Amino acid sequence: MIEGWKVRLWDRRYDIVEDGRTVAIWERSLWGTGGTVQLDGRRFQVRTTLPGGESSMAEGTGRPVAVAHAVGRKNWAIESDGRTHHFRRSSPWRQEEQRHDGGGRPVGRIRRTSLWRGDAVADLPGLPRTVELYALALVLSRWESDSAATG
Repeated sequence: MIEGWKVRLWDRRYDIVEDGRTVAIWERSLWGTGGTVQLDGRRFQVRTTLPGGESSMAEGTGRPVAVAHAVGRKNWAIESDGRTHHFRRSSPWRQEEQRHDGGGRPVGRIRRTSLWRGDAVADLPGLPRTVELYALALVLSRWESDSAATG
């Protein structure tokens, strides 16, 4: 389980914490919904096409690591290493995304833990660390964008 903690209330940066220790950093870009993830000395670039339907995560070399489809919709997915990971928004009124197995059974979730600060926790067992971070970054960005739009 990892947690995304906003560094400062009005900041674009989140520390990604596991067992009280920062393991990565997610920083939204100033413009748009992309950003960068810093993990173990490696930098990954997240790019999202507006209005947010498609997204990709690539290493600093440009090699794609994961691609997300239908981001922001009720049902969306991330493809990585030949596998597809399915997600579903729990409800329009709850800030929670559930990960589902191929049969539609919940096997993990990302949920907001602080509406005011925007912090969240991701419990996504079995996902590679980069995909887990990518999913959390996408959800945090979408929630921030949604909050700004309703503002």
